[in-house]
Amino acid sequence: MFVKIMAEFLSTALMIIFGVGVHCDTVLNGTKYHGSGHLFAITTWSFGISVCLFIFGGGICMNPAMTLAQCILGLVPWSLFIPYIVAEMLGGFAGAVISWFMYADAFKVSEGKVDPIAIRNIFSTNPVINDKPRSFFVEAIDTFVFITGILSIAHYGGDNLLMVAIGVGLLVWAIGMGMGGMTGFAMNQARDLGPRMAYQVLPIANKADNNWSYGLTVPGIAPFVGAALAALFVHSFLGFF
Repeated sequence: MFVKIMAEFLSTALMIIFGVGVHCDTVLNGTKYHGSGHLFAITTWSFGISVCLFIFGGGICMNPAMTLAQCILGLVPWSLFIPYIVAEMLGGFAGAVISWFMYADAFKVSEGKVDPIAIRNIFSTNPVINDKPRSFFVEAIDTFVFITGILSIAHYGGDNLLMVAIGVGLLVWAIGMGMGGMTGFAMNQARDLGPRMAYQVLPIANKADNNWSYGLTVPGIAPFVGAALAALFVHSFLGFF
């Protein structure tokens, strides 16, 4: 059990190092890839998740919403539900802190030169248009497609880790490009709330409001809704698991 919980912590931390790291690259001054844009960022998220699966195995969750779906389907015992979520959230926090430390010099030279909202959004997902009910719907649908896609890839890929890891990476890339423009496609509480907590406590100058009212409701709750619906759809309609 300890190894599984540690794998959730380490894999989630590595995912966030890739993800928060690429946003540091594109947003902050003093980096080699400043201004590279959303395609650069989404591609890095996608490849980074594939790398995490290569290292830690195709059964890793890295996501409280995925943990819920797997518990509903009987793939993960309910006794591990809370331990997994705690490990994933701590992994998200730790990965964001490591990313901040790696780019600390870039944060320093960006003080007063980069919009504080843009710096906050390095760590967490926030909408451009403040329509919370629609954002909730978007995150739930994004997560439904995400979890359904992963479970389908796992069903057909089986023990072929290469197929599973690459397939999940392509899935993330497609969702990010086609469905992620309104909310930033969190689909994962550890991806959003873990780094959001890190932003809250890190010594970053001129901080913007952390938008907790959005974070706790949209990326905090909607992924659970999408994941539960995905588990029911995969089992009852697709006949998997």
